[in-house]
Amino acid sequence: MPRLFIALPVPEEIASELSALQSGVPDARWVAPENFHVTLCFAGEVQGGTMRDLEEELSDATGPKFTLTLSGVEQFSSGKQPRALAALVQKSERLERLQQKISTIARHCGIEVARRKFRPHVTLARFGNGAETGHHMAQFMASHAQFHAGPWVAEHFSLYSSRSGRSGRIYTEQAAYGLTY
Repeated sequence: MPRLFIALPVPEEIASELSALQSGVPDARWVAPENFHVTLCFAGEVQGGTMRDLEEELSDATGPKFTLTLSGVEQFSSGKQPRALAALVQKSERLERLQQKISTIARHCGIEVARRKFRPHVTLARFGNGAETGHHMAQFMASHAQFHAGPWVAEHFSLYSSRSGRSGRIYTEQAAYGLTY
């Protein structure tokens, strides 16, 4: 069963700015620049029939093109254990509407979608259990608190599959859906 998610891709020029941030934190598993994206909906492992339904239904999630801007960084943690470092996406009403529309479509296709608050971001690094970050995390956060990239125009979103690879996850675009009006 493929593991799926729907996301906005990050253009190369923004990915280049993000990859310049990727250093200085031990035990960080840095995300490859070609894998940078803004997740709209994580679907998880999906049966083939459900995947086909999702692919078809997502074509109804049309909407206008809109701009995205990155501003600041954040650490996501579970208790005291760091889980990820991310660049934050500035709030956008159009982004929120698109994310809600896509999550609703996924639920109608029978996919169990987490009901947590949408926090748009681009993951820069992940951490395993027991990762030692010490003062390096605080230094990273302070050094990049004023990070800013963009804006760029979101012209489409994509359905991606994800699988394990030797040096991390491998994402494959399964379908792209244009934002047109």
